[in-house]
Amino acid sequence: MIQNVTSLEMPVDEEFRIVKNHFTNGKGKRICIVTGTHGDELEGQYVCYLIAKMVKENMHLLQGTIDIYPALNPLGIDSMQRGVPAFDLDMNRIFPGNSRGSMIEKVAHDIYTDLSGADMVIDIHASNIFLREMPQVRISEQTAELLVPYAKLMGIDFIWIHQAATVLESTLAHSLNSTGTPCLVAEMGVGGRISHAMCHQLVDGIQNMMFHMGIWQEEPDKSRLKESIVSQGENTVAFLNATTSGVFITELHNDTTVQKGQSIGQIISPLTGDVLSDVKAPCDGLLFTLRAYPMVYEGSLLGRIHRL
Repeated sequence: MIQNVTSLEMPVDEEFRIVKNHFTNGKGKRICIVTGTHGDELEGQYVCYLIAKMVKENMHLLQGTIDIYPALNPLGIDSMQRGVPAFDLDMNRIFPGNSRGSMIEKVAHDIYTDLSGADMVIDIHASNIFLREMPQVRISEQTAELLVPYAKLMGIDFIWIHQAATVLESTLAHSLNSTGTPCLVAEMGVGGRISHAMCHQLVDGIQNMMFHMGIWQEEPDKSRLKESIVSQGENTVAFLNATTSGVFITELHNDTTVQKGQSIGQIISPLTGDVLSDVKAPCDGLLFTLRAYPMVYEGSLLGRIHRL
């Protein structure tokens, strides 16, 4: 059942609406699948489609409630902009919102209120257009004890337990977790694209979580679930940053194990034909983030390596 989460009148007889697909069958637990916070992150659109299709075709397996929110930033998705068009705002930096604030603050408040009280929220993101991420769940240190067991049920490649920066305090996940609604952040792929295999992998993981929570009565094929690598603690992740400006060329892919001193790629000059710098791995580890957009400037992030 399609339901309104929030709606506001706009100029020229238009209406701004955020909707959800509400599936319920019984009095069990409630899980919410959320995506579309950033308009250039499209992986979650396919995930929402796959889950909605699965539920519609197998309502007899549902024991509880599944709410699907495919577009928290519909204007951004329509215009392929990361933030909210015309407001120059990152939707994921204004939660929990304000019922008496500006238009977008009120929208954020209504979304937050609608999600509050769920037994689990999965907040799905892709990377931006500059970086490609292997499938992962990101969890702040403050919520690791509660959330890591849930994250492991998803059978996803990588779980990154990180120190929360101040800016993260205004995200949807932090706002929900800090008020008692558990929320996991899933990230994968690259901005502006849909990686079909990654999306199917995440759907299998969500199905497995729902099975263990008693929401869904059928397990996925366990052979498709992975044993997650968990990264936690200081200095467990090494960052690769460009030392020069130029074009970053690499033959590597995400989910690659590298050795200390191994060449990750080169930064070249199209003008002079020179190699400006050879980017080398500072440690042995798993390359879980890799630059997708080749134009770089000094300081640009080129990759992240989980130390092994």
